[in-house]
Amino acid sequence: MSTVAAESVTRLTVDPNLLRAVTDSVSNALTMCNARARCVGISSVPPVDGGDVTGMIGIHGKVSGFVTVNVGNRCAVRLVEGLLQDQFGALSPQVIDGMGEITNIIVGGIKSAMSSTDRAFSHITVPSVIVGRGYQIAYAKGLDFLCVAFEHHDPESLVLQDRLLQVSLSMLRL
Repeated sequence: MSTVAAESVTRLTVDPNLLRAVTDSVSNALTMCNARARCVGISSVPPVDGGDVTGMIGIHGKVSGFVTVNVGNRCAVRLVEGLLQDQFGALSPQVIDGMGEITNIIVGGIKSAMSSTDRAFSHITVPSVIVGRGYQIAYAKGLDFLCVAFEHHDPESLVLQDRLLQVSLSMLRL
């Protein structure tokens, strides 16, 4: 049996401007969705298991990479229902399109907040939305990576997976 020595565990160092940009952007986007969430964790490694709906946008400027917004089906439906002020009840083409727009809102907020930093990016791609779980994203070595996990406030959701929202950034400084 192997053990991890306390000395081998390193402290996570996070750019406070980047973390604030992500948390503020998510908060602002969820306000538009008549929703709220609290930050429950940060990591410098990609999430192992995510939700069923992932919005993805490429970024380019002083850094190049992409941002993903990952949620479970229920969270996606609730957020888009709040954004569009309509009832969908289940994953639908409108919900998938709405998650692309929510991803765009979040990335736009991060772009604006980081515009005067060494991690600024001036160009973003059109959002793509991946539906389903059986995929993996391969990350190149040398990327700066940040994953921020939020718990969506939904009193009717009993399972954590239905409440998780994860924003991940992978960036290469140019």
